Amino acid sequence: MATTHALAGLAFAATIATISPAFGTVAAVAAILGGLFPDVDLAAGHRRTLHFPVYYWVLAAPASLVAVLAPSDLTVALAVFLVAAGLHSVMDLFGCGLEFKPWLGTSDRAVYSHYHGRWLAPRRWIRYDGAPSDLALAAVLAFPALFVFDANATIEWAVVVLLLVSIGYAALRHPLARLGEWLLERLPAPVVAVVPEWIASAGEQRRSDQQRRKQ
Repeated sequence: MATTHALAGLAFAATIATISPAFGTVAAVAAILGGLFPDVDLAAGHRRTLHFPVYYWVLAAPASLVAVLAPSDLTVALAVFLVAAGLHSVMDLFGCGLEFKPWLGTSDRAVYSHYHGRWLAPRRWIRYDGAPSDLALAAVLAFPALFVFDANATIEWAVVVLLLVSIGYAALRHPLARLGEWLLERLPAPVVAVVPEWIASAGEQRRSDQQRRKQ
């Protein structure tokens, strides 16, 4: 889940806040933004356009060094943002493949590595986004932030909201997929034409399944 990625970034930010409390808030904000940023490509080239499992780290290393040698809100925020985005990109490798119903396990595309010039296969340690194991991971990742930022009500509320969204998404994950299929069957062809292929294929798969059942 996107929220799991944000909470992973916050867990890293909690480490920064422990070492240097003065940069705790800016690190937390940068961590949330960095953790969510790669998924901005959801509608166009998802897990490829803004996912860089190698290159985020190439940028994060010097940015982190600068943040250590010349700490400021800007240098710390940039370093944390890049680390959180890098974590997101790598975490996708250990999750599910890129498909509308990832619990089916039919996709061999987890995340695209521009460094390797190919798609990396999913490990499926987390079977799919919104799986019980995904929710459990989100809860575990939330603990460091809740503990370290206990004096910062804004960050604490952000963690709580992320957890609540995670719970809601996990509870509705399968119904949302069924609703998406139902909508895809009823959308005009010109609209379906601009829907990302990995989503549009769900409607085609459902129609194919229905035809097989009729036969």
